[in-house]
Amino acid sequence: MSPPAYLARRPARSLFVSVRGLRYHLLAWGDSSLATPERPPLLLLHGWMDVAASFQFMVDALAGERYVVAADWRGFGLSDSGGGDSYWFPDYLGDLDALLAHPELGLAGQPIDLLGHSMGGNVVMIYAGVRPERIRRLINLEGFGMPATVPEQAPKRYRQWLDELREPAELRRYDSVAEVAARLRKTNPLLPEDKAAWLAPHWSRQAADGRWEILGDPAHKRTNPMLYRVDEVLACWKQIRAPLLWVDGDRTDIEKWWGHRYPRSEFDARLAAVAQVERHRLSPAGHMLHHDQPQALAQRLEAFLDRC
Repeated sequence: MSPPAYLARRPARSLFVSVRGLRYHLLAWGDSSLATPERPPLLLLHGWMDVAASFQFMVDALAGERYVVAADWRGFGLSDSGGGDSYWFPDYLGDLDALLAHPELGLAGQPIDLLGHSMGGNVVMIYAGVRPERIRRLINLEGFGMPATVPEQAPKRYRQWLDELREPAELRRYDSVAEVAARLRKTNPLLPEDKAAWLAPHWSRQAADGRWEILGDPAHKRTNPMLYRVDEVLACWKQIRAPLLWVDGDRTDIEKWWGHRYPRSEFDARLAAVAQVERHRLSPAGHMLHHDQPQALAQRLEAFLDRC
């Protein structure tokens, strides 16, 4: 028998707003009346192939009350996909900018605290350099960026993308929500069973035929034809004015992902471009550190955010 699902200590409420022509889904904990200049809204942005509900365990572990909002990126969770066959990184920046200006979310008119995980971490780092006046505190959870590229890679990359466009993109489907939970635990063995059981129906939905499908547009799996330009990224990072908290897990080894193309020493050199950085490592924790160590992460986060 499967264990009972995790019981959320702070249940979120769902919000739907229009963002650049898309119906965007967000989760909110607390309300905007909790926001003050010393404790502004905290916006959470998830990583690739994830959803806003992924932050529930960390939010539950926060000791203090604050206004927290998490968004499903376009094409993930319950947010619209836009109907295209590819996704472009600048659109995430545009969506974030629109969210911060949206009159219904209570994020406009004040610097906010901004947290991103993985892909979301990459987005918030660039945004904080482009709109430094909008960010009071910045938190990056394992948003390492990508290996450097050279122009000579472009023809092959474009060819790969064009070839992939000829075939429909697909994601695996599952026979039950229990299978989805098992998949989550296979990907991350540190994820407890009760949390996997809670997360599975937020990470997937049951289709008309009874099978379960991931809440992510399969087009996200396609190769991005645009090369990752490190010099442009670092030009943005150098403009970050907010203090940055960098958090990673002790079991994360980026060289297993990218090998010699992106050693850890290169990331450390990139991070030196940011003026004010506080670094912390959680143990035991892997890439999904907000699942692996939500209490420790929440404690570190609050110490950073509430520091005078």
